[in-house]
Amino acid sequence: MPIDDEAGSGAAFSQSLERGLLILSSFSETRPVLGIADISRAVTLNKSTTYRYVATLARLGYLQQDPETKKYSLGPKVVDLGFAALNSLEINRVAAPCLQSLADEIGYTVSMAVLDGPDVVYVERRRSGRATSAFAISLNLHVGSRLPAYCTSMGKVLLAHQEPAVLRALLDRTDFARRGPKTLTNREQLTAALAKIRQTGVAVNDEELAAGLRSVAAPVRDRTGRVIAAINIAAHLTVWATTADTVVARLERPLRHTAAEISTRLGYR
Repeated sequence: MPIDDEAGSGAAFSQSLERGLLILSSFSETRPVLGIADISRAVTLNKSTTYRYVATLARLGYLQQDPETKKYSLGPKVVDLGFAALNSLEINRVAAPCLQSLADEIGYTVSMAVLDGPDVVYVERRRSGRATSAFAISLNLHVGSRLPAYCTSMGKVLLAHQEPAVLRALLDRTDFARRGPKTLTNREQLTAALAKIRQTGVAVNDEELAAGLRSVAAPVRDRTGRVIAAINIAAHLTVWATTADTVVARLERPLRHTAAEISTRLGYR
């Protein structure tokens, strides 16, 4: 029987989200194009409720409507999500042993992140097996952690390799709040820094995210040459009180080597 209530089945459960996902799941290889009536039957919602959800999904780019038939098919946002999921799975599988080797070599935690809007999301973290290393550091970050891109080394690498129009849109959504003593809070300063990163191939974070924290990041490319992730090594002044240039001189070469190795394993030549 069709339903039209908005009540959830628990405080931690969103029925609206469930219905939106059910609508997207009703499309398949054998049923790539559906009308409102078809979708309504597939998800057991009445037509008016179905139309509201479909219109919202279409406006967000997850569905697209044929102007002649008025029927719907999956939109580009769904394709992007699918490719992102596949890429992430492949990246993690390929990168994990390389990141662990790097962490063991240098004695620091090594991370990998992808860009999600104006933020970076951590998709891999590897700590050094040398637990007694004087350079070992444990940050309050984990897989799934999210940080602003503009004030992190991996974020700056990923921003630097965006198309100009995409970059402008992302910076429009950035608040440029001061998070560390050296945060770049000026859009023009950040844009200049990103241009330099495109030239050098590495990004340095010198106390931009938090006091005492420094990191160096490099890009990871897929088989087409597109930058799809970034890896970094972070060090804190409490365990390595030296200049940012010294940190880069010590860590840049192994970092670049690992980023290149991961990219090669992903098919980049």
